[in-house]
Amino acid sequence: MVAIDTPASVESFRRFIISSTCKSYAPRSYLDDFEVFAEREEDLGSIYVEAADKVTLKKIRDITFVNARDVLGIIYNSKSGNTALKWRQLKRNHGKVTGEASANSLTNLAESGVLTLDWVESYLKKKSEETKTNEVTS
Repeated sequence: MVAIDTPASVESFRRFIISSTCKSYAPRSYLDDFEVFAEREEDLGSIYVEAADKVTLKKIRDITFVNARDVLGIIYNSKSGNTALKWRQLKRNHGKVTGEASANSLTNLAESGVLTLDWVESYLKKKSEETKTNEVTS
């Protein structure tokens, strides 16, 4: 598990959720629409979108697609329980992602643009330094 605390756009977090949950079967029009978000019920690894205006579009498998405007926050919990992230709006479509992510989620976060290459390089450098410090003290 990796601690996440980084600025991110709502669109990059939306892409992360879709790639983590339903990219293989979501309608193409939903994938391309920046107002369409995926939600999932709590017992399956909850995904919840808090928005000023939200309308349910369609349920496919365990995902309910919603059209959401003025998104204030998004809560994402993976089915495995290894990832728990929250996106909170700071200003319009810009916000902050915080929480814990698994290695698999890190890949999806980077591919969707939530994590930048700089963030990944900084994290790997920090881990490398921790490893060196642990080897010296052992």
